[in-house]
Amino acid sequence: MTWWIILVPFISALIGWLINSLAVRRLFRPYHPKKFLGFTIQGVIPKQQQLFAEKIGKYAGANFFSFDSIEQKIADPANLDKIMPVIEEHVDEFLRVKLVKEMPMIGMFIGDKTIATMKKIFMQELSTLFPEIMKSYAANLKAEFNPQQIITEKIAGLPMSMIEDIAATQLNATMRNFKIAGAATGFAIGLIQIAFTFWSGAH
Repeated sequence: MTWWIILVPFISALIGWLINSLAVRRLFRPYHPKKFLGFTIQGVIPKQQQLFAEKIGKYAGANFFSFDSIEQKIADPANLDKIMPVIEEHVDEFLRVKLVKEMPMIGMFIGDKTIATMKKIFMQELSTLFPEIMKSYAANLKAEFNPQQIITEKIAGLPMSMIEDIAATQLNATMRNFKIAGAATGFAIGLIQIAFTFWSGAH
């Protein structure tokens, strides 16, 4: 029995490490299709980027964006009550300042009582009209805004180098453990080979 057989587990561990390292690299590299010995090779993630983007866009569009809930929030009377004081302030300024400035003759015939009455009428009308305006706005937004398409296009357009950098940062420990697992598996296989060799020699 030659002494080099002791190196078998270590050589197997190195091979296991290299195989798993190559598998990790093959997730991203090469970014673009390349011909090699008649075969076309490309990283798994770059090859499937468009498909991943479509699936993520579809999921996000279905679960994270609900135009019905947006419409309800926009038209919610409680939310309207929060902005009515601001609207009332602008209406008051319009009646007392801007209207008189643009039409001085009107300022000669309206006083505080008339302004208060007009403001009350305006506010009542706005309270009725504003929810309908916002519902209409939400409906138009729903027709024109496609979150699924936007998310899909954004993800599909991300540079693969950026995705790889993010994965390397976030999954560094996982990738390292995967390579170590390859080395450990190779080492174990090497030990089994030695044991089998000794067993065969003994018989």
